[in-house]
Amino acid sequence: MIEGIDSITYSTDGTAENWALSKKFFLDWGLTLIQESNNEVVFETLNGSHVRVLAPDHPSLAGTAPMEAGATLREVVWGVTNANLLATLPAQNLDPHGLRVRFQLSQKRALNFQGSPSNAWGDVQRVDAPSPVYERAVPIEIGHVVLFTNCLPDAVAFYEQLGFTVSDQYPNRGVFLRCSKTGGHHDLFLLQVPNKPKGINHVAFTVRDIHEVFGGGLAMSRAGWKTQLGPGRHPISSAYFWYFECPVGGLIEYNADEDHLTEAWQAREFEPSPTRFAEWAIDGGLDGYTRRQPNAEAGGKFLTEKR
Repeated sequence: MIEGIDSITYSTDGTAENWALSKKFFLDWGLTLIQESNNEVVFETLNGSHVRVLAPDHPSLAGTAPMEAGATLREVVWGVTNANLLATLPAQNLDPHGLRVRFQLSQKRALNFQGSPSNAWGDVQRVDAPSPVYERAVPIEIGHVVLFTNCLPDAVAFYEQLGFTVSDQYPNRGVFLRCSKTGGHHDLFLLQVPNKPKGINHVAFTVRDIHEVFGGGLAMSRAGWKTQLGPGRHPISSAYFWYFECPVGGLIEYNADEDHLTEAWQAREFEPSPTRFAEWAIDGGLDGYTRRQPNAEAGGKFLTEKR
């Protein structure tokens, strides 16, 4: 079984400023720095997934052109659970966008914790215990990748041949794929937008629960990073999100509570619309200090107090 993303690799735009910003960004994002040299930094999530940031002249990138100019995503490594399956997959390939795709025996670590349970009506799971408040996020794993594509049918066929399964789709516009029959709603989303060239849209990082989405987003706001959209909720996958602009290409997302699918799932088709993308979302994010929309006054000690 392909169980998910083991690592991703970005390349910077080659400037010293972008290199410094990239390192600070992923530390603020909640990743752990595990390796550093003058042309490579490597970060780790809680379960051992890796994020590599390379200078564009790094030797490992030689002979492979980027999908787009400037800082961008260069490689996705998918983790496989057994050697027999690994032997049937290509050691390395380029997808139709020029993104390098590799497979390896998964190096992810098993983790012994869980997010805060919810007390849905009629199903009380949390008793004599408050939900957590997070001062920052510490991502568990790399959840999914979203690519802009200019060759949607070819891209879908490429990943289906590798064993990916369509979860849902916007016909002729976007396709959600999961890397195994049983798992999260999607590990890859291919989005075709008229007159939009190929490239990275975003990478999502999974956190424990909705409370960590909020805590992480507020911490990133306090660190000075710019929200693109969020917090909010995707109705297609049921996941909560918060998107930020990422210095090494596209956007980056905190993500939690997505749907879990099995072989019994029947792929759906949707017409694109703002409400289909987000049931609700805050444009511009929340200020990490006032805990309200930017430029809104916090008030007194209680929400009901007026200044």
